[in-house]
Order: sequence, then C-alpha cells, then structure tokens
Amino acid sequence: MSEFFNPEMEALSRSEIEVLQLERLKKTVNHCQDSAFYKKRFESIGMKPSDIKCLDDLRKIPFTTKQDLRDTYPFGIASVPLKDCIRLHSSSGTTGNPTVILHTKQDIDQWANAVARCLWMVGCRPEDVFQNTSGYGMFTGGLGFQYGAEKLGMLTVPAAAGNTLRQLKFFTDFGTTVVHAIPSYAARIYEVMLEKGIDPRRDTKLRTLVIGAEPHSEDTRKRIEEMLGVKAYNSFGMSEMCGPGVAFECKEQNGLHIWEDYYIVEIVNPDTLEPVPDGEIGELVLTTLNREAMPLLRYRTRDLTRILPGSCPCGREHKRLDRMKGRSDDMIILKGVNIFPIQIEAILMQFQELASDYLITLETIDGNDDMLVEVEMSDIFIDDYSKLQRLEKEITRQLHDEILITPKVRLLPKGSIPKSEGKAVRVKDLRKQY
Repeated sequence: MSEFFNPEMEALSRSEIEVLQLERLKKTVNHCQDSAFYKKRFESIGMKPSDIKCLDDLRKIPFTTKQDLRDTYPFGIASVPLKDCIRLHSSSGTTGNPTVILHTKQDIDQWANAVARCLWMVGCRPEDVFQNTSGYGMFTGGLGFQYGAEKLGMLTVPAAAGNTLRQLKFFTDFGTTVVHAIPSYAARIYEVMLEKGIDPRRDTKLRTLVIGAEPHSEDTRKRIEEMLGVKAYNSFGMSEMCGPGVAFECKEQNGLHIWEDYYIVEIVNPDTLEPVPDGEIGELVLTTLNREAMPLLRYRTRDLTRILPGSCPCGREHKRLDRMKGRSDDMIILKGVNIFPIQIEAILMQFQELASDYLITLETIDGNDDMLVEVEMSDIFIDDYSKLQRLEKEITRQLHDEILITPKVRLLPKGSIPKSEGKAVRVKDLRKQY
C-alpha cells in the first residue's frame, strides 16, 4: 500500500504547493464576496478579489478574529445560503456568544478526507479498530475523527467521553488497536488499568494513540507511550478551521505537517502582527482554501508555535509546525512575568515521583499575587517526610529556574485533583475575586 492516502496532494513539491495555493486563494477571496462580512470588509479597504496576484498579496487582507465570529453570530460570515449547509459546530460561548461554523456536504467530505489522510500517515489501515474517546455533538473531536476513520475504512467504536471501565471493556472485547484521547484522559485510562490489573501490552492490542486538544510537553507524550505501550502522535485542530485534521505528526514525530492544500499558514508576532522568520515562535494565522460554507481569511488562532525549518524524511513537503507552546490569550502574567502552563508541566513531568495531574492556582494574599502548584504523586510511594520535603524543594527550585518566580508546591495523594471528561482544568485564577 502507498505511504500516502492522497498521493496527488501529499506528494506535491514546494513549488507545486504554492501554485495550488495561489489558485485556491484567488477562488476563496472571490467566493468571500458572497459573505456580507467580508464584502463589507473588502469595501472598507477598497480591495477587489482581482488584487490578489501572488501569495504575498494575502497580507493586504485584514485579520479575522474570534471576536468577528461572535459579533456576526450566528451566520453573518457565511458565504452560502443556509439551505446549502448540512451541519454546524459551535464553541461553548461561556464568555459571550459562541463561535459558530457552518459546513456544506462538500466541507464535511473534505474534512473527512483530511482526517483520514492524517490517520493513514501514522500507519492506520482498514484492518485497524479505531476507538474514539472524545465527546460527540458540538465538540468537533468526536464527529471529526469518526468520519475520518470511517473514510479510511477502519471499524470504528464511537465510545464517546468518560466511563473508563466501559472503554477498557471495549479495548479488550473489540480488539481496539487505535485510540483517540486527550492526554489527561490517556493517563486516566492507564490508572484504571492498573486498578483493574490490566496490562496494556499483554491484555490489549493497542499500538497507536492520537492525542491533542490539550497543550502538553514532550515528556508527557513519552510518559503516555511508556505507560500504554503505544506510539502517541500529536494532532492539531480547531473548530474554526473544521476541527481535527488541520495538522498532524507523521511517523517521524518531528513536527506536525499542516495540509497546505487546505490552508495557508502564517506565523506572526502577536504584538506587532508582523511575520516572523521560520524557526521563531509566534502566533499561528490560518487561511482556509477549500471551504464552501464559511471560508476564513487570515484567522488569528491565538495558538503559539513555529514553522520547523528543513524537510521531513517522510517525503512530504507540507510545512511542519512545532507542538503548540500555549496560547497568546491563555498566558499567565504573574508579578510582571509571562508564563505558560506548558512550561510548568514540562518541569513536573521530569519527576518520576509525580503523576500526570496538576493544578495551578493563582490567588491574591495580603495584596500580593501568588502561585500554588498542586501535583499528584505517582505510584512511587514515599513515606519519609524528609524525602518529601526535599522533593518539594527540588521541584520548586526547577520551577523557579524555568518561570523566574517561586511558586508554592504542594504534593497530593493520587486521585486528589478533580477529573473532568473534557479538557483538564490546569489553571484556576482566583485573583479576580479580590
């Protein structure tokens, strides 16, 4: 079998990719004339679709933001009539109007193709059994992977989120070989396996794990691989772009290939909004190239990453993104220092004595902002109080070296931090209450 699910697109050279992108960009900008939002925006800057003559002309177009989606809620950015759409997905809208993305049948088909391409790239084949532990419904990780796995031809187990004992029963009864799970839930699966005396290597056929949705460190990935006896591949997606399938690691595990026949990728300085060189961290900006219902031009994702220079040994010339370093709007500012939770996780995961679950609490005490890092202990039992004190002191020292402030560190028994079926809550900011 071919190493490519879609050789026509996956094997393109850099020059061929750029020719295709320009062709699709012109078509997309012209299509956006049918969007009330973009038509008004083009008129406000005196721009016509014919002004796009090369890829660099993309920078003539203003950025699109999440706030634009909220301000035009629910369907103000759509470029097709509602009667031509067959599905919508939306965010929770906990901080205002939710963001809504519409899809035509062609959009859904293209999305399924992208996800199938990703899964094929990491070795999934029709003879595999794919189990999805993501929530379905409005959350795109459920249906996105479901349709992609079906497109590839795998037997799919739409287990959905939670009910870990049932997940384990499905693993063993159905011979599951491929699992999609967020990193924190993958760690929870292993914990329950230990409780029930299940050896993932002996008692299951698991070999491939797809992880995403939560920022996580390389140490976390390696720990999950060791625990479950699998290869764990990073996935990147977001509902505004469609969902999963935007970028994915190949077997080389050296960056996430972003499908440039579907997207134009820019990395910009989040403060100046000017482009940064390849290899430099900045904010990811994406332009859709094959969407009918709601094409988005220069969408600010708020995700921080970089383009990895050089070529990949897998033979795909589509650019590679580094794992997400955090989000420009999730950044913690404490005592004038900019901190991302992923920096703290990277330190914690270096200690074998610690488990995967942690909670960062920010609070104001006597007028000063402080950070408390609570982290669960692993199965390595320490009953010597002096040893626990030394461990806390060493963790605190390494965290200070990384984030330049001194947090309080509290070691907790396993199972102390509340678990959620969705993304794990890593930061609790109580400062606004004071």
